[in-house]
Parts: sequence; structure tokens; C-alpha cells
Amino acid sequence: VDMKDVDEDVSDEKHEEEDGKSSSKSAMPYSSLEKYDIEELKETIDTLQNERSLLAKNANMGAIAEYRKKEADYLSRVAELDQVTEERNDARKEHEELRRQRLEMFMEGFGAITLKLKEMYQMITLGGDAELELVDSLDPFSEGIVFSVRPPKKSWKNISNLSGGEKTLSSLSLVFALHHYKPTPLYVMDEIDAALDFKNVSIVANYIKERTKNAQFIIISLRNNMFELADRLVGVYKVRNVTNTVAINPKVFAQSAPPLVDTTNISNDFAGQDKNGRLQNQSQGDLVVT
Repeated sequence: VDMKDVDEDVSDEKHEEEDGKSSSKSAMPYSSLEKYDIEELKETIDTLQNERSLLAKNANMGAIAEYRKKEADYLSRVAELDQVTEERNDARKEHEELRRQRLEMFMEGFGAITLKLKEMYQMITLGGDAELELVDSLDPFSEGIVFSVRPPKKSWKNISNLSGGEKTLSSLSLVFALHHYKPTPLYVMDEIDAALDFKNVSIVANYIKERTKNAQFIIISLRNNMFELADRLVGVYKVRNVTNTVAINPKVFAQSAPPLVDTTNISNDFAGQDKNGRLQNQSQGDLVVT
């Protein structure tokens, strides 16, 4: 038996089987087609072709261009939204950073002022104590600060429950503490010693005279132990229904020299105008009492 002939016969049989399988997959058997009506199929085909033609006539060919235009507009708006969102996030980060810096600077100043307030109040009252407390330590800017003091030989009280003299000493202690932290060049005080006794007036006056050399104080006072320490006295008097002012330099009296009395307008004397009317700056640390 020739083996080549056997191999050719086997290969031919395999090809025939594969052709039968492919034909069975692509073509339907005749028995399956018997249930369809040829005329009905032709009518269905004609109907579908007519519908296709009708759709082709009524089709809006500009819809694609309109869609592309809308899509481009949408993408532009999305890009704009992303840019605005990024700017908002950057502004929010900057805002949070500023809030953090403000809180740090406030707490630093608050701690320094609180410590100096204790020192000032103890010095003025000779033994009292004062305290600044945050109502809300997590957000100090929302609720504010409570100012509590303990006068000598008394209990802790809120500043609103103190007497007139105690309120004055507490307020002055806070003013001096603020001045120590961040000095102000000029202060104007109206009868701050009205509710104080002789001892406390002397303490406040000497503190202003000796400890605040880097500022000017204008104090309206009727207490001699206050204006005796002034660098310049400005008196206001009335003669024949006319108000006049007189400025006195106490240093002249201390040197046993004739007093220097100036009855010109208070603005000229206090501002320090020269003979040409030009303003001259007062020396730092002046205490002017009227």
C-alpha cells in the first residue's frame, strides 16, 4: 500500500467535512424557510426602504455641526470651571494661611500683654492681680476676652463689677501694658485721676513721668499731685465772659526764676510754633497737663 495515497485520501475527507460545517453555518436549511411568506418579506423590505428614504429626506445634516459646536462650548465651559475652581482653592489656601498667621500673631501679643498687665496692676495697686482670658480659646476672634481683676485683699471680679477707682486702675494697667507691647506716640486722657485717692494719683503720675519716655501724654486733671510732675502746664480761665489760656513751664519755677507766662492761644504754645508760624515737634516724653 502506498502511504502517500492514504495521506491524500485523509486530507480530502477533512476538507469535505470542513466545507459541510461552514455551509451549514452560513445557510439556513430549507425546512426553516418554509414558514416565511415570500410576498410578505418583499412588502417588509419595501416598507423599510421607504422609511429609510423618508428619513434621508428629512434628516438635519447640520445636526452634526451643531453638536460639534455645542461640544466645543461645553469643553470651554469645563475648562473655565476648572480654572475658576483652581483660583478659588488658591484663594482659600491663602485665606487660611492669613488666618493662621493672624492667630499666631494675636496669641503672641495676647500672652505678652497678659504678663505685662499682671505686672502693671501689681505695681499700681501694690499687691493686686489681673488676668485676661479668652472666652473661646479655639476661636478667640468669635467671643472676645474677659478682663478679670483681684484688688488687694479682695476676691476676683469682672471689671464691670468694680468701683470707679478700681476700674480706673484696671484700665490704666491695660493701657500701660498695651503701650509696653506696642508704643503709641500720643495719649490724651481726660480726668483719669478723678476717682483715685492721693496715693494712687501719685503712683500713676510717677509711672507716666518715669516709665513712658517714648510717648507724649496730654492729661486733663484737677489734682495737684498729677500736674506738679508735668513738663508743661496749660491753664484755661475765663475773664469777662472770655475764655483765655495760659501756658506755664514748671521748670522755670523749680529754678527760682521769674515764671514764664504765655497768654497766647493754646494751639500756638502747645504745638510749638516758632516766630514764623511753623510747627516744631515737642520733645519725646513730654507730660502736658491742662
